Amino acid sequence: MHLARFPRIKLGHFPTPLEKLENLTRALDGPNIYIKRDDCTGLATGGNKTRKLEFLVADALAKGADTLVTQGATQSNHVRQTAAAARVVGMECHALLERRVENMGDGYEAAGNVLLDDILKCEYDFRPNGADMNAEAQALADNLREKGKKPYFIPGGGSNTIGALGYANAMEELIYQADTTGLKIDKIVHATGSAGTQAGILAGLHAMSAPIDVIGISVRAKREAQIANVHKLAAATSELIGTKTELSIDVVKAHDDYVGSGYGQPTDSMVEAISIVAQQEGIFLDPVYSGKGMAGMIGLIRQGVLKKDENVVFIHTGGSASLFAYQHLFSGQKAA
Repeated sequence: MHLARFPRIKLGHFPTPLEKLENLTRALDGPNIYIKRDDCTGLATGGNKTRKLEFLVADALAKGADTLVTQGATQSNHVRQTAAAARVVGMECHALLERRVENMGDGYEAAGNVLLDDILKCEYDFRPNGADMNAEAQALADNLREKGKKPYFIPGGGSNTIGALGYANAMEELIYQADTTGLKIDKIVHATGSAGTQAGILAGLHAMSAPIDVIGISVRAKREAQIANVHKLAAATSELIGTKTELSIDVVKAHDDYVGSGYGQPTDSMVEAISIVAQQEGIFLDPVYSGKGMAGMIGLIRQGVLKKDENVVFIHTGGSASLFAYQHLFSGQKAA
């Protein structure tokens, strides 16, 4: 792929570990489970957005920006990491937070990632659930430009072709780790939301002709919509990379059975997944993304979709800071 053609700065700790989860594998009596620890990227408690931001912030610097503008949900991992990246390179960060979750109590808008946004001195404002958040953030960028700033707009989740390069690069890293340890990867499972992570994974594997099935566990959109969103971005990212062959929509797989009543809304399967992984492996997932992603993987193991003789890699996208906004779920109460 030769991604050195694209501007990039160092923000994270790479390569992230690839570890076998021996205890979880035994407990679930299914496939051999491995985890790619992208919760260990280092930037402001880590997470998957750090990979995207290495390319996005480099592009912003190349274009002379002095301010990063983005958007996300209230407990956005992306906003927290973008705010941290801005501080590392001496920029300001302005963000809009969508009130997608409105039933978690008064502390929800002050705990977890929002607290870290405050510590990072990220300038943020709230918008109602259902707002066109990218349009609202673009308008914010225009307003800042009129005031003399040089804003650089990053869409929600860092999910454009430049951001997706981060996960195309992650696949080079993962394949190298697998090849040097003799690990044949059969499937990759991860939480999929704004589409950039899954699109980058698919574009990277496609460019390397690495025939690994990728299963996205949707945390918001219905299956058909998620597949369409991911394929559109993956195909555009493949074109940016310079891959000559078409990326088929048939390789895009998404399950919407683990969303529950909506984005950021708790489910019993998510609570179970977080608890199992913590108690078996000492690893914390998050309630919005990786918890539901792991719930999906556990469900597919129990259904026999992920088989006993397979090697499955779960990509931990980070976000454990948001656990502190959902603390009541782990005090013996039911999620629903």
